[in-house]
Amino acid sequence: MQTNNRIAMVDALRGYALLGLFLVHCIERWEVFWYSPTFDGWSEAVFGLFAGKAFAVFALLFGFSFATIMANERARGGDFTFRFAWRMLLLLAIGTVHVTVYRGDVLQVLALIGLLLIPLDRVRSDRLLLLLAALAFVQLPLWLRWWAAGQGADWAVARPLYDSWGDLRALAEGSRMAVALDNLGPGTVGKWSFFVEGGRVMEIVGLFIVGILLHRRRLFAEAAERRGTWLAIAGASAALWALTLLVDAPMLTGTEAQAQTADWLIGQARNLPAMAFQVAVFVLAWSTPLRGLLALLRPAGRMTLTLYVGQSLVFAPLFYGYGLGLWDDLSNADVVLLGLGAFAAQLALAALWFRAFRYGPLEWFWRAATRTSLAVPFRA
Repeated sequence: MQTNNRIAMVDALRGYALLGLFLVHCIERWEVFWYSPTFDGWSEAVFGLFAGKAFAVFALLFGFSFATIMANERARGGDFTFRFAWRMLLLLAIGTVHVTVYRGDVLQVLALIGLLLIPLDRVRSDRLLLLLAALAFVQLPLWLRWWAAGQGADWAVARPLYDSWGDLRALAEGSRMAVALDNLGPGTVGKWSFFVEGGRVMEIVGLFIVGILLHRRRLFAEAAERRGTWLAIAGASAALWALTLLVDAPMLTGTEAQAQTADWLIGQARNLPAMAFQVAVFVLAWSTPLRGLLALLRPAGRMTLTLYVGQSLVFAPLFYGYGLGLWDDLSNADVVLLGLGAFAAQLALAALWFRAFRYGPLEWFWRAATRTSLAVPFRA
């Protein structure tokens, strides 16, 4: 029973992360918002709650799921190493198809960086893993860039590639083919620039490692028994987040060229403890009467791959020029309310789906292709 409870909680947490990511995408109008951005209280609220946090929860649970898969296979006397590498290549392929619709796709990123999980799984020392995670979160490459920018190094003072790679006008005005071609080419370069130059890759590695440690230490599996630990995580992350609010960009900006790097460093320093606080509060709330409400998110958490891709298939044409072109017709309040209503519909559809089926459509395909077998049961 405890294992089922743990799985239900993790699924619900993944559903919560999907909700946050979906609302961010709604505000961003699937990236075309940045063609002519307009900020207000609605956008600030969504970005403040979920931007950089919802994605971080996904990365954390990605590492946790990997550790679970590998441990289960070892318990059966097998080795899932090569299958997992194949699984990541399949995810990369799904992500590449998704990129033709939405350039901000994260599946490609998770798939390629996910290959690092294989050697990390070989590290048996939890202390060493914790040290590696800390080094990733410290963002040494960004600090090197910050220092080099102060010295006037050309590579460090240059604007990031995502400032100039990718034509957002194609999203607002272009044809479906123009969007696909720009997404696959310049848009993809811009996306990887954002993840690499902005330090997101190092952050993902650190979160993957923490996910592995959450599995090894059974902090999800024994959440009720480890309530004190989760209370400590909630308190420490809240205190750390409060401390980061005392730091602003001018404190790290010795020269004008260092401003961008300072923004990246401060943003991640705030997002990580905020994300940890949200996860801890969610886990603690799972053991309260709120569990019934939170459990409503579980169906979405069981088919995040299908919903994540499906959201783009529906909403990109809604906002882009080749479709209804509503990106500049709806206010931020409109898209948030639309997003909440649409996500409620997704929850209802997912709940109905799992009455008849074991997996979401893409989840089943991914699992069957990973096993290279159509014998994976689909119907419930």
